[in-house]
Amino acid sequence: MNQKIERRLRIKAHIRTTVFGTAERPRLSVFRSNSQIYAQVINDEKGITLASASSLKIKDKITKSEKAALVGKEIAQAAKKAGVEAVVFDRNGYLYHGRVKQLADAAREAGLKF
Repeated sequence: MNQKIERRLRIKAHIRTTVFGTAERPRLSVFRSNSQIYAQVINDEKGITLASASSLKIKDKITKSEKAALVGKEIAQAAKKAGVEAVVFDRNGYLYHGRVKQLADAAREAGLKF
């Protein structure tokens, strides 16, 4: 494994010691690949995913940041449909910048509290 991935996994492990999703306040987890972005709302007590969204379905020719914003809106709507108003944000070891920040800001604008 290369250094960059190892660094992210070390940061992720440190974050996950404090960030834990409950039934009242599930965890919004973000995964970012080179071309796509994924988001899940997870109840860690039961180990279930309450809502999910990804950029796989978006076929428009738009930037990755714009796709992340659309996924943020989509995950907020899916979470509200599942009865979730507030979440804890898990950036999964990624810097809170760029696509991760776009997704978080769009989810906040769509009414998700964190």
